[in-house]
Amino acid sequence: MKTGQYEDMGEPKDVNGVSINGYGLIADQKNNPYMLEFSNTRVGKFDADAKMLTVYPTPSLRSRPRRGMIDEQGRLWFAQYASNSIGMFDPKSGGMTEWKLPTPWSNPYDAVYAKGEAWAGSMSNDQVAQLDLESGTFVEYLLPRSTNIRRTFLDDRGTKPVLWIGSNHGGSIIKVEPLD
Repeated sequence: MKTGQYEDMGEPKDVNGVSINGYGLIADQKNNPYMLEFSNTRVGKFDADAKMLTVYPTPSLRSRPRRGMIDEQGRLWFAQYASNSIGMFDPKSGGMTEWKLPTPWSNPYDAVYAKGEAWAGSMSNDQVAQLDLESGTFVEYLLPRSTNIRRTFLDDRGTKPVLWIGSNHGGSIIKVEPLD
């Protein structure tokens, strides 16, 4: 940033020379970007020091990963739009885990994590889903109006995370704060 210089890392390709088309781009604590391939089923991790891309397939076919965030442990949390699930990639193990949302065709657009909970927002059914990782159970919340969620944000400063979302169709901000 100080010099205004940048380095073109070239077109990201897997070991077979196939390009990965990242829809979401999230950097971890070590400045390694992740690419979520919405048109396919892959997550790419670019090692900034080695200048090398490693591509990981999601567990479900045609999952269409998108958006997401890195948690304090360096794990990548993301929505899997077409497989109707929340995905998590752990770079330490190289493994991926996914949790299917209870309502079919929820089509999660974004997923976030804090304090043992993962949340996903839908652009199709005006619901948000809260996953308790300890029990593996979901609670879904129907929002008060047509919403079309694109991004989800968690405020984790309190005892329980509070979800904030923007309503694309309602021109408003919505706060979801579970009472129990």
